[in-house]
Amino acid sequence: MDVREVMTPNPRTCQANSTIRDAAVLMRDEDAGAIPVVEGGRVIGMVTDRDIVVRCIAGGGNVDGLLREICSGDVICAKPDMSTAEAAELMADHQIRRLPVVEDDKLVGIVSLGDLAVKTGKDRKMGDTLENISEGVKRH
Repeated sequence: MDVREVMTPNPRTCQANSTIRDAAVLMRDEDAGAIPVVEGGRVIGMVTDRDIVVRCIAGGGNVDGLLREICSGDVICAKPDMSTAEAAELMADHQIRRLPVVEDDKLVGIVSLGDLAVKTGKDRKMGDTLENISEGVKRH
């Protein structure tokens, strides 16, 4: 099965020059824990609810500061024609739970570990992937 078959197409995004508050409001409204950060349709980062709490609020930062100040760069991305097994392997290798899906250098979707588990019916494989991701979190 390909990533295209399980991804959420056309995910909501934030611009790098959006405020941290804008991202938090979007997360609340979309019930999302992570939002791709884009410039000109290209993914330049990801921001998570944890990024907002740890990198901004806990550090005494300004929620009206620019999102580019706290988003993670060096984003690992999937391709729509990549197999779901390859996507799960990428997630495990890089200890991440969500992958932006990029085609021709433009964001076309997002796929989460939950998407892979629910839509492919491979709960055991995804459980193993989650365990590998969580191991890295425990070590840090």
